[in-house]
Amino acid sequence: MIDEDGGQLGILPIKEAIEMAKAKGLDVVEVSPNTEPPVCKILDHGKYLFEQKKKTQGAKKKQKTIQVKEIKFRPLIEKGDYEVKVNKIKDFIEQGNKVKISLRYRGREMRHVELGHDLLKRVLTDIEEISSVEQEVQFEGRQLITVVAPKHN
Repeated sequence: MIDEDGGQLGILPIKEAIEMAKAKGLDVVEVSPNTEPPVCKILDHGKYLFEQKKKTQGAKKKQKTIQVKEIKFRPLIEKGDYEVKVNKIKDFIEQGNKVKISLRYRGREMRHVELGHDLLKRVLTDIEEISSVEQEVQFEGRQLITVVAPKHN
């Protein structure tokens, strides 16, 4: 048993502990139930729950959520469009997000699959200093897909 100031009271019967807590206008709360004997503390239960809730809210606030952004390419992309999309990928990575890069083939473009592979290799070499490949280039249906994440120092 621990009192409200943190001082140890020793091992007490449950009734005696509850009487002590009622005399002080507080509650008996089981702090560590898995130990032998269980550890209980005399405190204000409402205030205790409020402080626990505040701790969990503070931890949630400090968390950084990582999103997966997607950039879509086509095999026959012009230079200006390519640079805009690569710069957007760099922006997403610098913000700490993962980026899914997909390259979609239409119609007869399927005959020249190597163009898409070359394009994705070029994209990956352009962003390799700030990112690492999380998922290798895969062919799924009519698309090539890869996922990159920010590089960890």
